[in-house]
Amino acid sequence: MGARFGPAGNSDAFSAKHKSTLDAPKYLHEMGLDHYEYQCGRGVRVSDKLAAALKAKAEAEGITLSVHAPYFISLSSVEKEKRDNSINYILQSCAAAQKLGAERIVIHSGSCAKMTRAEALELAKDTLKRARAQAIEQGFENIIFCPETMGKVNQLGDLTEVLELCKLNDTFLPTVDWGHLNARTFGGIKGKAEYEAMLNEMENALGHDRLSRFHSHFSKIMFTVPGGEKKHLTFAANEGYGPDYEPLMELVAKKNLSPIFVCESAGTQDEDALTMKNYYLKQLNK
Repeated sequence: MGARFGPAGNSDAFSAKHKSTLDAPKYLHEMGLDHYEYQCGRGVRVSDKLAAALKAKAEAEGITLSVHAPYFISLSSVEKEKRDNSINYILQSCAAAQKLGAERIVIHSGSCAKMTRAEALELAKDTLKRARAQAIEQGFENIIFCPETMGKVNQLGDLTEVLELCKLNDTFLPTVDWGHLNARTFGGIKGKAEYEAMLNEMENALGHDRLSRFHSHFSKIMFTVPGGEKKHLTFAANEGYGPDYEPLMELVAKKNLSPIFVCESAGTQDEDALTMKNYYLKQLNK
């Protein structure tokens, strides 16, 4: 099957020429991309009419879809009400995904606020388990939960923590945001060795099948010490911040993996996704 590539939401170039997201599937297909992540970061507002039309257009153009659940989800909040609200946002995202024909929803892990990382992880596990049980009750068992690695040091969601969340259910897949992992380790991803170690950790934790299908975000991200992630950059204006995509594409091609890569560059997410895809295809054909 091979890896798939696409943008998170609509790029500046797309928005300059098109008024409606309904134009995105054709636009992306003509560019040579094959995935689109629909953004519900500020809340789930997807009408039945829009969802049906976007689903049909995506299917016609061979574009697969995923949904980014609201940013304000906090699986590990110390406030029970916030955790319960987070479950509702996850269920709303499942409903939107089902209407759109999307298979995966990306879920932020939460923060560690005034507790240990271990305590935050236990709260997140409980919230995610309850969300999954309710999703199944509501008929969303086919929607795959994809907890995301986070970019700020005080957030829950380093790779090991996200893999622990994914162990809760055999259907969960990690959203590995390489820019976030690089930012929270202050430039820790130097090249192929670091990528390979993380891919190995994923395989050891979840098995080869889930490694081969993981979800992924990629962008170059400015960070500060000791906070971590500051802002997303473009491939062209990376200002010396990483990580580099080339070693990762080489490994994905060599290992014959088929993840979905969603590019989150600041405004150039479609062209940077295509840059990654072209490099990946070159490695496949070597």
